[in-house]
Amino acid sequence: MVHQGSCHCRAVTFEVEAPEVIEADRCNCSICNKSGFLHLIVPRSRFRLLTGEDTLTTYTFNTGVAQHTFCKVCGVKPFYTPRSNPDGIDVNVHCIDTDPLRVNITDFDGQNWEQNAHALAHKSEEP
Repeated sequence: MVHQGSCHCRAVTFEVEAPEVIEADRCNCSICNKSGFLHLIVPRSRFRLLTGEDTLTTYTFNTGVAQHTFCKVCGVKPFYTPRSNPDGIDVNVHCIDTDPLRVNITDFDGQNWEQNAHALAHKSEEP
């Protein structure tokens, strides 16, 4: 299924191919906890930015691998390139505009990222 998504002001719009029932991860690391990001990691080939490339700005910290992209207009982070899956895209489920059939949420211990990141590695692989 192709889900439509956007930032709050809709300057940034995208499509993501994912099942009707979304398997999402809720991370307790500092940035995810503060921003309320709900993770849907997909292979890059299943994501398409439709509008707003010039409206995005990027924030990096720590290792600099994760590319946190934000809309310069409204400040929302609709997706980013995660450190755990730099070959994929991590979509914020809260920014999906089409209603998935259901969202199943699994807690991820990002406060202990180094010990747990391996559990996410498969999510950006093509089936």
